[in-house]
Amino acid sequence: MSSINTNMGSINAQSNLAATQKAVQNSLSKLSSGYRITKAADDAAGLAISEKMRGQISGLKQASSNAQSAISLIQTGEGGLSETQSILQRMRELAVQSASDTNTADDRKKIQSEVDQLGKEITRISNTTEFNTQNLLAGGLKNTFQIGANKDQNITLSVGAMDAQSLGVAGDSVLYGLGTATTGVSAITAAGHDLVAGDKISTLAEVAATKSSGIIATTATKSNGSAGALTGTTAGAYNGASDATLTVRVDSIVTTGSVGSGNLKQTVSAASVSTDGGNSYTKVAVTGSGAFSYAGMNLAIAATTNTTGGGNAVGDTQSFKVTAEYKKLQLTNSSGTAIGGIVNVYNNMTSAVIGQGDHTASVTFNFTGLDSAGGKSDAITKTSTASTAAQLSADGTVSSNAITQKGINVSTQTDANLAIKAIDQAINTVSQERSKLGAMQNRLEHTIANLGTSSENLTSAESNIRDVDMAAEMSKFTKNQVLAQAGVAMLAQANQAPQTILKLLQ
Repeated sequence: MSSINTNMGSINAQSNLAATQKAVQNSLSKLSSGYRITKAADDAAGLAISEKMRGQISGLKQASSNAQSAISLIQTGEGGLSETQSILQRMRELAVQSASDTNTADDRKKIQSEVDQLGKEITRISNTTEFNTQNLLAGGLKNTFQIGANKDQNITLSVGAMDAQSLGVAGDSVLYGLGTATTGVSAITAAGHDLVAGDKISTLAEVAATKSSGIIATTATKSNGSAGALTGTTAGAYNGASDATLTVRVDSIVTTGSVGSGNLKQTVSAASVSTDGGNSYTKVAVTGSGAFSYAGMNLAIAATTNTTGGGNAVGDTQSFKVTAEYKKLQLTNSSGTAIGGIVNVYNNMTSAVIGQGDHTASVTFNFTGLDSAGGKSDAITKTSTASTAAQLSADGTVSSNAITQKGINVSTQTDANLAIKAIDQAINTVSQERSKLGAMQNRLEHTIANLGTSSENLTSAESNIRDVDMAAEMSKFTKNQVLAQAGVAMLAQANQAPQTILKLLQ
């Protein structure tokens, strides 16, 4: 149908030209940006996936940076330990030099002077080796490094104290020798102290050993704050039975000797216990067995084995520590009936709880020293009640003596030989720490390589979703340009079509 009002050919040409021009604009946007997805409408699902991948990629890159920073921290700490080890090697060299009797006493004083200065330098290095204001070698360092793109993908590094005292080459130290000791039966005696309302075991005063007849006087305090008196006797014995091998550990230095073996048996009893509240207990008994171990170490090597109630031998004696490990306390009335049941007490017989009705009382037995049967007590030391200990000097002969000294001592041939052992242990400790740091660095380097590979592959996957194929898009752009030109030409032809109708009107 011929029509002037409606030119359908022109309308169709316009529609096709508009679509072609829109496609040209989209191609221009993609070709100019390099992205297939320039807005969410281009590919809604693809955009969401791509953004998630981008988060992972940026996380992997930051994790790699974190790992590199961790390596820098490790290298800083390991550098300080390297210098510490060089110093220890020099100290060992000096100790070996002093161990030769070709040196005079004056020569050894000069050697000792250098050893002391080297020990101070080790401590200075420990206190001043820092990374980003964090002290690395003073002890207590425990860092967590985030080495993954997601939460809790981390590793932890801890570094112990590397100062001279912690390494056992400065401060109050003990170098010791262990020989064969014969033991007999030794009685245990101890003095008491007052316990007032509000006191806690950790704040009680020290208890001194005594050579008295064994009377112990202390105080029982009820929970309501009333105080009462406890009197009675205490006695115990260490019975040497047969020979056994005894191992001594200071830090990781181990020496072995032969001592008499046996069991410690202690009994604490009281004839009567009365309280301000009028309660009366007629019998208190604490019994149990314990273990004994060699305690002839000097004030030492700060990293001694953790033993509850450990004490230190003094002077030049060998000593043995007796630790009460398991006790039972029971109260009975005059008819023999138990009051309050049995309470187990662990470690140094520090405390027990007794009670009647609603009244609860605390009875504390503390022993800081033991007297040998022969009356000797020169191995007894005082310790706080927070870590009470019982020590027993050997009741017999000891073939070698403990040596108490201040730091590494090379003033005699014997001391120098003992110093070599202590320094060797310090060198081993530093070597172990350096080895741990080196292994961690290697692990982090592998981590960085793996993070790089993961990031590379994830970036490739994200590119496939997000980036435009330039060749394919350029082909589309060229096609649409041609179509646009054709569309313009056809639109012009369509607009000329109504002109032919005028001939019908002539």
